[in-house]
Amino acid sequence: MKLIKLDAIDSTNDFLKGLSATDELENFTVVTAENQTKGRGQMGAVWNSEKSKNLIMSVFIKDLLVSAEEIYNFNVATALAIIEVLKTYKIQNLSIKWPNDIMSANFKIAGILIENNFKSNGSISSIIGIGLNVNQTNFENLPKASSMAVIANSTFDKDELLILIVERLKVNLAFIGSNPDYLWAQYTNHLFKKEFPMAFKLETEKVFMGIIQGVSKKGKLIVLLEDDRVVEYGLKEIQMLY
Repeated sequence: MKLIKLDAIDSTNDFLKGLSATDELENFTVVTAENQTKGRGQMGAVWNSEKSKNLIMSVFIKDLLVSAEEIYNFNVATALAIIEVLKTYKIQNLSIKWPNDIMSANFKIAGILIENNFKSNGSISSIIGIGLNVNQTNFENLPKASSMAVIANSTFDKDELLILIVERLKVNLAFIGSNPDYLWAQYTNHLFKKEFPMAFKLETEKVFMGIIQGVSKKGKLIVLLEDDRVVEYGLKEIQMLY
């Protein structure tokens, strides 16, 4: 694992993306930053992080995906890697809020942003961005955010966490080729609010009740509606209200 440590950067994903465009990077090249000024989440959401308190990292992956249909497997493998590492630190009530948030009870403690590059020769490379709230304790104006430190009432070694996450990520990504069904079963079991009635909101602002059944192989949320229909929703089509 090649590790590049930065003090401050606009986005570790963007930095690694630019580096991969000019250099031949080795697999699992990792970039970390103490401060990220333009961190991004899904659909352009801003990821706010207190300087030097949290783990901000991006991992370059190549030659592991063979088709675009397997892309969501990376989300599954990454979310599970974070869950599995956090369990070793006794972080309680962990779940995966579709598509890419890691929760402890009803509080978000980590987010994932995966960006893929499809080359003309058919190869696929990916950059896996992870933001994990580690030692930050002040979440003013962020009522749904928390951290390992708040939950466990302790402080943690970010470098140790990084190594453990990358090691677990390597194991899980290997499962994509050997046993993807295992990954999906674990992912589904850890889904936030799975099989609990909850409210959702559509793009049209319409609110309705439904029960999460799982996630499709293409990454769509599968929801059982009150009229017994089962519908799949894409990321931009639905919002959970919790």
